[in-house]
Amino acid sequence: MERINILPRPNWQQRVQEMGLTYYQTPDGQPYWDESACYAFHEDEIEVIEAATNELHKLCLAACDKIVKDSLYERLKIPEMAWAAVAASWQEFEPSLYGRFDLAYEPGKPPKMLEYNADTPTALVEAAVIQWHWLQDVDAQKDQFNSLWEALVERWKLLRSSGRLKGMSVYFACAEEEEDVMTVSCLQDTAGEANVLTTFIPLENIGWDAGQSCFVDEQGTRMRSIFKLYPWEWMVHDEFGINAVQTRAETQWIEPMWKMMLSNKALLAILWEMFPDHPNLLPAFIGSEGTLTEYVRKPIYSREGANVEIHAGGGVNESTGGRYGAEGYVFQALANLPDFSGNHPVIGSWIVGDTAHGIGIRESAGMVTDNLSRFVPHYFA
Repeated sequence: MERINILPRPNWQQRVQEMGLTYYQTPDGQPYWDESACYAFHEDEIEVIEAATNELHKLCLAACDKIVKDSLYERLKIPEMAWAAVAASWQEFEPSLYGRFDLAYEPGKPPKMLEYNADTPTALVEAAVIQWHWLQDVDAQKDQFNSLWEALVERWKLLRSSGRLKGMSVYFACAEEEEDVMTVSCLQDTAGEANVLTTFIPLENIGWDAGQSCFVDEQGTRMRSIFKLYPWEWMVHDEFGINAVQTRAETQWIEPMWKMMLSNKALLAILWEMFPDHPNLLPAFIGSEGTLTEYVRKPIYSREGANVEIHAGGGVNESTGGRYGAEGYVFQALANLPDFSGNHPVIGSWIVGDTAHGIGIRESAGMVTDNLSRFVPHYFA
């Protein structure tokens, strides 16, 4: 694995916008999509990352099974009113679509799980579409660990043919924020390619028919299958989520309710308890640092690197602000991120269904990946 400085394509802004990456700059005008560099891997390194991703997904499913069997929901700060629905969702293994592991990877060493974004992962447009077209433009003879688009299409085909989708159409819902809308549009396109009927609806336009006890669209039509790019941990704390919990059996949610068990950092501690010393896991504890001397303090629920503290050398080396932490914290051993001339990459390794299908890389000047971290393309040879 190495980081190579390269010349951006002369028309790169136009190219990425044409492919759906309208948010190619950060709010302060710096590149978010950064093709002034790329990461080059050997094929055996990609195989290591792929195998670790598949292994970690299996461990996470085993953790879900234990959480349900032992009723560990309180440790994950899942509201009690949702416990039965989460259990039923898991026991019926309601279908999931995708997820993204964030991995620390030093060449020659096992990849380490930082967290699992299994409910509302973004950076999909960049990983599935933009970096693929970048490679076709700059060196089509090289390869890329990226079968995301094809895998998503096949996943939708399977869900449709197996009868796991309810109703005549799948509704795609999100808040009307640029990245969310483009992510949902990308997923909607993959469903359409699989001959799934789709409808986009702004999240705030989803209605509730109290008489029929069901969700309805703007025309009052009952919604049976809904893909929502909106976190369950937010939903279950408002009336919308309460209705979703109470009508779980009548509405197919993607991602399903059992993903609540994977969408918080307390999972990291449960995994370490179940699989201590696993080569792809970092020691992690709920509520205190335990025996750790260098560690990262993360809120049980947080997004985009908010409210994170890095403790090393006897003090706080780096911290981020935010509004998270009310549910408590997880303390995870500090992972070593590679340092390429001040750039620290985190590998986003994607799961579609239950299988690894590609990676995307985001890098930061610091050790915390946040909403300003750059996306840098990759290839392997």
